[in-house]
Amino acid sequence: MKYLVIISTLFVIGSLLGWCIELFFRRYISQKKWMNPGFLTGPYLPIYGFGVILLYGLSNIPLGIDNGFAEVLIRIIIIGVAMTLDEFIAGLIFIKGFKIKLWDYSNRKGNIMGIICPIFSVIWLAVGSLYYFLLNPFLVQSISWISENLIYTYFVGGVVGAMVVDFAYSIHLATKLKEFKEYRDLRFEEFKKELKKKLDSSKSK
Repeated sequence: MKYLVIISTLFVIGSLLGWCIELFFRRYISQKKWMNPGFLTGPYLPIYGFGVILLYGLSNIPLGIDNGFAEVLIRIIIIGVAMTLDEFIAGLIFIKGFKIKLWDYSNRKGNIMGIICPIFSVIWLAVGSLYYFLLNPFLVQSISWISENLIYTYFVGGVVGAMVVDFAYSIHLATKLKEFKEYRDLRFEEFKKELKKKLDSSKSK
Protein backbone atom coordinates (compact mmCIF):
# COMPACT_ATOMS: atom_id res chain seq x y z
CA MET A 1 0.00 0.00 0.00
CA LYS A 2 2.82 2.40 0.93
CA TYR A 3 4.56 1.95 -2.43
CA LEU A 4 1.29 2.43 -4.32
CA VAL A 5 0.75 5.72 -2.48
CA ILE A 6 4.32 6.82 -3.28
CA ILE A 7 4.01 5.98 -7.00
CA SER A 8 0.57 7.61 -7.26
CA THR A 9 1.79 10.74 -5.49
CA LEU A 10 4.82 11.04 -7.76
CA PHE A 11 2.59 10.56 -10.79
CA VAL A 12 0.16 13.28 -9.70
CA ILE A 13 2.92 15.75 -8.80
CA GLY A 14 4.69 15.19 -12.12
CA SER A 15 1.50 15.41 -14.17
CA LEU A 16 0.35 18.68 -12.59
CA LEU A 17 3.75 20.41 -12.58
CA GLY A 18 4.50 19.17 -16.09
CA TRP A 19 1.29 20.70 -17.38
CA CYS A 20 2.23 24.06 -15.82
CA ILE A 21 5.73 23.93 -17.31
CA GLU A 22 4.43 23.10 -20.78
CA LEU A 23 1.72 25.77 -20.53
CA PHE A 24 4.24 28.56 -19.97
CA PHE A 25 6.78 27.04 -22.38
CA ARG A 26 4.26 27.12 -25.22
CA ARG A 27 3.01 30.56 -24.25
CA TYR A 28 6.38 32.30 -24.14
CA ILE A 29 8.76 30.12 -26.21
CA SER A 30 7.28 27.72 -28.76
CA GLN A 31 3.70 28.66 -29.72
CA LYS A 32 3.59 32.23 -28.34
CA LYS A 33 0.00 31.76 -27.16
CA TRP A 34 -2.00 30.25 -24.32
CA MET A 35 -3.09 26.72 -25.14
CA ASN A 36 -3.77 23.40 -23.44
CA PRO A 37 -0.47 21.57 -23.93
CA GLY A 38 -1.81 18.09 -23.30
CA PHE A 39 -3.87 15.29 -24.74
CA LEU A 40 -6.25 15.41 -21.78
CA THR A 41 -8.77 18.17 -21.15
CA GLY A 42 -7.71 18.81 -17.56
CA PRO A 43 -4.48 20.39 -16.24
CA TYR A 44 -2.26 17.33 -16.21
CA LEU A 45 0.30 15.67 -18.48
CA PRO A 46 0.75 11.95 -17.68
CA ILE A 47 4.04 11.79 -19.61
CA TYR A 48 5.55 14.04 -16.95
CA GLY A 49 3.99 11.87 -14.25
CA PHE A 50 5.78 8.82 -15.62
CA GLY A 51 8.89 10.98 -16.02
CA VAL A 52 8.93 11.93 -12.33
CA ILE A 53 8.47 8.27 -11.35
CA LEU A 54 11.48 7.46 -13.54
CA LEU A 55 13.52 10.31 -12.07
CA TYR A 56 12.68 9.27 -8.52
CA GLY A 57 13.53 5.63 -9.13
CA LEU A 58 16.74 6.23 -11.07
CA SER A 59 17.93 8.83 -8.55
CA ASN A 60 17.61 6.45 -5.61
CA ILE A 61 18.32 2.99 -6.96
CA PRO A 62 21.78 1.67 -5.91
CA LEU A 63 24.24 1.36 -8.80
CA GLY A 64 26.94 -0.48 -6.89
CA ILE A 65 29.72 1.90 -8.00
CA ASP A 66 32.35 2.82 -5.40
CA ASN A 67 33.68 5.93 -7.14
CA GLY A 68 31.35 8.79 -6.14
CA PHE A 69 32.01 10.98 -9.18
CA ALA A 70 31.64 8.07 -11.62
CA GLU A 71 28.39 7.01 -9.93
CA VAL A 72 26.86 10.48 -10.23
CA LEU A 73 28.00 10.83 -13.86
CA ILE A 74 26.63 7.42 -14.89
CA ARG A 75 23.38 8.07 -13.01
CA ILE A 76 22.85 11.40 -14.78
CA ILE A 77 23.52 9.81 -18.18
CA ILE A 78 21.05 7.00 -17.43
CA ILE A 79 18.45 9.59 -16.36
CA GLY A 80 18.91 11.56 -19.61
CA VAL A 81 18.54 8.43 -21.75
CA ALA A 82 15.49 7.25 -19.77
CA MET A 83 13.72 10.61 -20.11
CA THR A 84 14.34 10.66 -23.87
CA LEU A 85 13.05 7.08 -24.11
CA ASP A 86 9.95 8.08 -22.12
CA GLU A 87 9.25 10.87 -24.61
CA PHE A 88 9.86 8.58 -27.60
CA ILE A 89 7.57 5.79 -26.37
CA ALA A 90 4.75 8.24 -25.53
CA GLY A 91 5.04 9.96 -28.90
CA LEU A 92 5.14 6.64 -30.75
CA ILE A 93 2.02 5.37 -28.98
CA PHE A 94 -0.02 8.39 -30.09
CA ILE A 95 1.36 8.49 -33.63
CA LYS A 96 0.91 4.77 -34.30
CA GLY A 97 -2.19 4.24 -32.20
CA PHE A 98 -4.20 7.41 -32.86
CA LYS A 99 -2.40 9.10 -35.79
CA ILE A 100 -1.89 12.12 -33.51
CA LYS A 101 1.23 14.22 -33.02
CA LEU A 102 1.14 15.94 -29.66
CA TRP A 103 4.50 17.58 -30.44
CA ASP A 104 6.62 17.77 -33.57
CA TYR A 105 10.42 18.10 -33.81
CA SER A 106 10.51 17.51 -37.56
CA ASN A 107 12.11 20.88 -38.19
CA ARG A 108 15.00 20.20 -35.78
CA LYS A 109 18.29 18.58 -36.77
CA GLY A 110 18.86 14.94 -35.95
CA ASN A 111 15.23 14.25 -35.06
CA ILE A 112 13.79 10.73 -35.13
CA MET A 113 10.27 10.59 -36.55
CA GLY A 114 9.74 14.12 -35.24
CA ILE A 115 9.34 12.65 -31.74
CA ILE A 116 12.79 13.14 -30.23
CA CYS A 117 15.81 15.22 -31.20
CA PRO A 118 19.29 15.93 -29.78
CA ILE A 119 18.52 19.40 -28.44
CA PHE A 120 15.59 18.16 -26.35
CA SER A 121 17.60 15.13 -25.20
CA VAL A 122 20.15 17.62 -23.83
CA ILE A 123 17.31 19.55 -22.20
CA TRP A 124 16.03 16.36 -20.54
CA LEU A 125 19.56 15.64 -19.37
CA ALA A 126 19.76 19.11 -17.80
CA VAL A 127 16.30 18.74 -16.24
CA GLY A 128 17.28 15.34 -14.84
CA SER A 129 20.45 16.80 -13.37
CA LEU A 130 18.55 19.64 -11.70
CA TYR A 131 16.05 17.18 -10.29
CA TYR A 132 18.78 14.89 -8.94
CA PHE A 133 20.78 17.61 -7.21
CA LEU A 134 18.02 20.01 -6.12
CA LEU A 135 14.64 18.30 -5.89
CA ASN A 136 15.26 14.64 -5.15
CA PRO A 137 16.45 15.02 -1.52
CA PHE A 138 13.43 17.20 -0.72
CA LEU A 139 11.01 14.92 -2.59
CA VAL A 140 12.30 11.80 -0.84
CA GLN A 141 11.49 13.35 2.55
CA SER A 142 8.14 14.74 1.40
CA ILE A 143 6.95 11.49 -0.17
CA SER A 144 7.92 9.56 2.95
CA TRP A 145 5.90 11.97 5.09
CA ILE A 146 2.86 11.88 2.76
CA SER A 147 2.86 8.07 2.65
CA GLU A 148 2.63 8.03 6.45
CA ASN A 149 -0.26 10.54 6.54
CA LEU A 150 -2.93 8.73 4.57
CA ILE A 151 -5.38 11.64 4.63
CA TYR A 152 -3.47 13.07 1.66
CA THR A 153 -4.09 9.90 -0.32
CA TYR A 154 -7.73 11.00 -0.77
CA PHE A 155 -6.55 14.02 -2.73
CA VAL A 156 -4.14 11.89 -4.77
CA GLY A 157 -6.85 9.32 -5.43
CA GLY A 158 -9.30 12.02 -6.50
CA VAL A 159 -6.85 13.45 -9.02
CA VAL A 160 -6.02 10.00 -10.41
CA GLY A 161 -9.75 9.24 -10.73
CA ALA A 162 -10.35 12.49 -12.61
CA MET A 163 -7.45 11.68 -14.93
CA VAL A 164 -8.89 8.23 -15.70
CA VAL A 165 -12.27 9.73 -16.64
CA ASP A 166 -10.55 12.47 -18.64
CA PHE A 167 -8.41 9.88 -20.43
CA ALA A 168 -11.46 7.85 -21.46
CA TYR A 169 -13.14 11.00 -22.80
CA SER A 170 -10.00 12.07 -24.70
CA ILE A 171 -9.57 8.59 -26.21
CA HIS A 172 -13.16 8.81 -27.45
CA LEU A 173 -12.40 12.22 -28.93
CA ALA A 174 -9.23 10.94 -30.57
CA THR A 175 -11.17 8.18 -32.35
CA LYS A 176 -13.26 10.92 -33.97
CA LEU A 177 -10.11 12.03 -35.77
CA LYS A 178 -10.35 8.98 -38.02
CA GLU A 179 -13.84 10.08 -39.12
CA PHE A 180 -12.69 13.53 -40.23
CA LYS A 181 -9.90 12.94 -42.72
CA GLU A 182 -9.63 16.63 -43.56
CA TYR A 183 -8.35 17.29 -40.03
CA ARG A 184 -5.72 14.58 -39.79
CA ASP A 185 -2.82 16.94 -40.43
CA LEU A 186 -3.82 19.23 -37.54
CA ARG A 187 -2.17 19.16 -34.15
CA PHE A 188 -4.49 17.53 -31.62
CA GLU A 189 -5.36 20.77 -29.78
CA GLU A 190 -6.31 22.37 -33.13
CA PHE A 191 -8.38 19.33 -34.05
CA LYS A 192 -10.35 19.57 -30.79
CA LYS A 193 -11.27 23.16 -31.60
CA GLU A 194 -12.32 22.31 -35.17
CA LEU A 195 -14.30 19.27 -34.03
CA LYS A 196 -16.15 21.33 -31.43
CA LYS A 197 -17.07 23.89 -34.10
CA LYS A 198 -18.27 21.11 -36.41
CA LEU A 199 -20.37 19.43 -33.70
CA ASP A 200 -21.88 22.74 -32.60
CA SER A 201 -22.72 23.55 -36.20
CA SER A 202 -24.44 20.19 -36.73
CA LYS A 203 -26.50 20.62 -33.56
CA SER A 204 -27.75 24.05 -34.65
CA LYS A 205 -29.09 22.71 -37.93
